[in-house]
Amino acid sequence: MIKSKVEKIFLGIDPGTNVMGYGVLRIVGNKAELIAMGVIELSKYESHYLRLGKIFERVTSIIESYKPDEMAIEAPFFGKNVQSMLKLGRAQGVAITAAIMRDIPIHEYEPRKIKMAITGNGNASKEQVAGMLQRMLHISKEDMDVQLDATDAVGAAYCHFIQMGKPETEKKFSSWADFAKKNQDKIHR
Repeated sequence: MIKSKVEKIFLGIDPGTNVMGYGVLRIVGNKAELIAMGVIELSKYESHYLRLGKIFERVTSIIESYKPDEMAIEAPFFGKNVQSMLKLGRAQGVAITAAIMRDIPIHEYEPRKIKMAITGNGNASKEQVAGMLQRMLHISKEDMDVQLDATDAVGAAYCHFIQMGKPETEKKFSSWADFAKKNQDKIHR
């Protein structure tokens, strides 16, 4: 796949140990276009370690096929089951390693941040995220992947696209009160 100089490719990953989603976006200027999305089915492999090996193989293959400039990955959701969190962290780590091996910059986003970027609601459902992505990226009903892990991965890539469009500010504020407190000397002039 040959890219023009003004074009970037973002790979999105929704890590999982049973199903891992991926999505690939082409970015040209301020427009994003879906190139590919799908899932890596892992539940057929009994061994967790074999699953990790398959994640590495498939993510490496996706990287070789689409040559992404950057990768956006969903941060693990913190639950109560420590064993599940450990396995999910390993799956995420293997996907990250595949990108590191190809010198691809990695950006991690919390699920709430992705949902907020896509729908404006950090508590949106996976179905709402998928529906919004379908509209924003003009994805036909036939091309929508039935697995929400795929659209979650596209959401991570699209969130990164949105974040890249925002200029970085020197000062970050957590609220209007925080802004006022840190700028008191300027307000009272």
